[in-house]
Amino acid sequence: MKAQETWCNKVKRYLVYRRACGYQLHVTGTELYRFAKYADGVNQPGPLTTELSLGWARDASHCTRLYQARRIEMLRPFARYLSVLEPGTEIPPRNILGPAHRRIQPYIYTEEEIITLIREAHAILPINGLRPETYATLIGLLASSGLRVSEALNLRREDVDLTQGVVEVRNTKFHKSRIIILHPSAVQAISEYARFRDSYFPMPSTSHFLLSERGKELRPSTVNYTFQQIRKKLCWRNSHYTRPPRLYDLRHTFACYRLIQWYKEGVDVHHAIAWLATYMGHVKVSDTYWYLSGIPKLFAVTAERFESYVASTGGVK
Repeated sequence: MKAQETWCNKVKRYLVYRRACGYQLHVTGTELYRFAKYADGVNQPGPLTTELSLGWARDASHCTRLYQARRIEMLRPFARYLSVLEPGTEIPPRNILGPAHRRIQPYIYTEEEIITLIREAHAILPINGLRPETYATLIGLLASSGLRVSEALNLRREDVDLTQGVVEVRNTKFHKSRIIILHPSAVQAISEYARFRDSYFPMPSTSHFLLSERGKELRPSTVNYTFQQIRKKLCWRNSHYTRPPRLYDLRHTFACYRLIQWYKEGVDVHHAIAWLATYMGHVKVSDTYWYLSGIPKLFAVTAERFESYVASTGGVK
């Protein structure tokens, strides 16, 4: 009699298959192995059932309903995979435990706040060192390009062509590569940083474009900590937001200000949004809309355009 395959082996086989298709599945992989440990522990033979899925999701009783719903969402692709191999597999219904995502309002920086961030980054220790120049450049790059933080930190020297004023983002999220065109003011600031960096470290130990004070690549955890210290010094708190400003919110800010500029220029935003999606490295336009927020400046521009439309047509029909 053939021995029953463990859930751990099923998950391992699934992850090998999905990762061979190009998916990384870091968080999902961890959660699926937790599911496998739970399923093997309750010793339920046979195919995956909705009851087993719900049992594991609710086993995280100390966590929020949102997290439990996320567990179900991560199980669904695994269940679809198993349904091809194991008749009787039940795919848990979508949103059976409610929505798996909640959009937390991002912080949209004003132009003055971005300038303040860069100024405070220039003031961090050591004075006249590489560290303040690196963080000021990082903040300016994120604000002017809409790059993901990880994309900026992973840039190599060969990815940044300051003669042409472009940055190549290689094999980023969804294994997509794209070209980012920089504004001339950004090119000038980044060029000044590159000259200072090269004089500070003529022979660095890494090819990363942005370097730490020791001439090494920047670690995300260190970058987040440093930004938190800058934010703390500025005493930025806002009761209207459920969380304080983040570095990643510069990407949201970029998308909003790009839309405002297009409205001011009379660009057809319904068509231009596809350009923005490509520029930001999104697979779907709906992902780009996720980054847009209703801020006063955007409302003011849209209201002005609506008034112009009404005036030109003689009223709303």
